[in-house]
Amino acid sequence: MSTSSHADHLAVCDTVYSYASAIDRRDWSLYRSLFGDEIEVDFSTFNGQQPSKMETDVWASGVRARLSGLESTHHMMSNPQVQTNDDHAVCMMYMRAMHVVDTSDSGWFEIGGYYTIRLARGAERWLLRSLHLTVLWRRGDPQVMARGRARAGAADWV
Repeated sequence: MSTSSHADHLAVCDTVYSYASAIDRRDWSLYRSLFGDEIEVDFSTFNGQQPSKMETDVWASGVRARLSGLESTHHMMSNPQVQTNDDHAVCMMYMRAMHVVDTSDSGWFEIGGYYTIRLARGAERWLLRSLHLTVLWRRGDPQVMARGRARAGAADWV
């Protein structure tokens, strides 16, 4: 892959940053708009589930349902490394995500690692095609995620 142009680098980063902020702001319309029709997801280092490919509407509605039981989330993304090749891009970006189910001392769970994200050039922006999360560390109470899902009445990860 070739190194990205400055404009493409910024546009790819904008999509990835928007992915994180849409979750934290609970802007589900924006969140859905960041994807094409299908998404490949590998969150196996986070949730132990096998990688899968699905319709984006299924993915987006599942994320919304699973996170709606949390009081808040805070996703931080940094150190983007972007490569483009015509209408395709790969972005590796460090991430740190805080998940809060309540404000008690045990009401939070945080993970850190990096995303490897594949994107395709869309008509108006770069679109997410593949999300591969690599979790390198965890702290806090991992049951926070299950408590949030139970509070929302949501199923486990797709």
